[in-house]
Amino acid sequence: MARKKKISMQDIADKLNISKNAVSLALMNKKGISDATRYKVLQAAKELGYGQFAAEEAGNNIIVLVPERIMSYQDNDHFQFFHDMIWGLEKSIRSRGYNAIVAPIDEEMEAGLKLPRLVSEISYRGIILFGIVEKNYARLVWDMEVPLVMLDSYYRDLPCPTVTSANIEGAYEATSVLIAAGHREIGFIGPTNLTTSHEERWFGYWKAMRDHRLSVSSEYCLTESQGYDETRREIADWLDGLDRVPSGFFCGNDRIAYILAGLLQERGISVPEQISIVGYDDLQYPAMPELQVTTVHVEKEKMCQAAAELLLSVSGRNREMMRVFVPSTLVIRKSVRELN
Repeated sequence: MARKKKISMQDIADKLNISKNAVSLALMNKKGISDATRYKVLQAAKELGYGQFAAEEAGNNIIVLVPERIMSYQDNDHFQFFHDMIWGLEKSIRSRGYNAIVAPIDEEMEAGLKLPRLVSEISYRGIILFGIVEKNYARLVWDMEVPLVMLDSYYRDLPCPTVTSANIEGAYEATSVLIAAGHREIGFIGPTNLTTSHEERWFGYWKAMRDHRLSVSSEYCLTESQGYDETRREIADWLDGLDRVPSGFFCGNDRIAYILAGLLQERGISVPEQISIVGYDDLQYPAMPELQVTTVHVEKEKMCQAAAELLLSVSGRNREMMRVFVPSTLVIRKSVRELN
């Protein structure tokens, strides 16, 4: 039997098309490279079986399937939110004695319903499906005979263990901030047709309005979208069609909140002097440093810990809708004005 080739740093460098020196810096945890490069090197070291990063046993692996778009710098909004979670998930899995093998899913794979090769090439304890993927792709993974946990997003007709932020409660609290400040006409913007997170945040908004005996006006709610790239145009067209705008808005995420604020300012409407806004996710947008949005902070590290713990607690092909809701934290800033 031929002896298995010993993996070197040069093998890792060749796989990633980077220098051997960059690989060395990453493996020795030294400065001089970006976090993204360091992360790719560590993942490649695990996949190739380099030194201490090789799994002691094949069953020590946990595969994390991640849409490639949320790992890309080009999609800055998703990258802001998910970058820390990917690192946090790897840390949570490693702290439990397992290896997190991150496998990106590109658009072609998602559309063609193709799994990463390593899914059939290595042994693993289970799969964490991380982020938003097309429903048919989620079903492809769901149909596999392996333990599965979905993190941050899910489909109700694909019952399996799931970890999400407590979206309903967080949205309820966010909307209540506007109500407590004296706002009675409050709009909602969030693509409920695209993700369960926005759907749940819509319900939290609706429940807060109902519990405070306030009317939800469909005119002031934008709940559908054709997709991420269409958001700004859709909100702009919607605003232009309104006879008047409400005094406050709860937005399904901070990206929407900042887009709305920018569009309002283009129309001569200032935030918060004329319109108050509350967002969700607690992301920062350097392009608008003057706008300090009241928001809901998602406890990403706790979500990662919960996902790792949940996966390791199930055995076999567990297909029960087990939900773990991780409470979020309200962050009060200056985008809400109290009405007299």
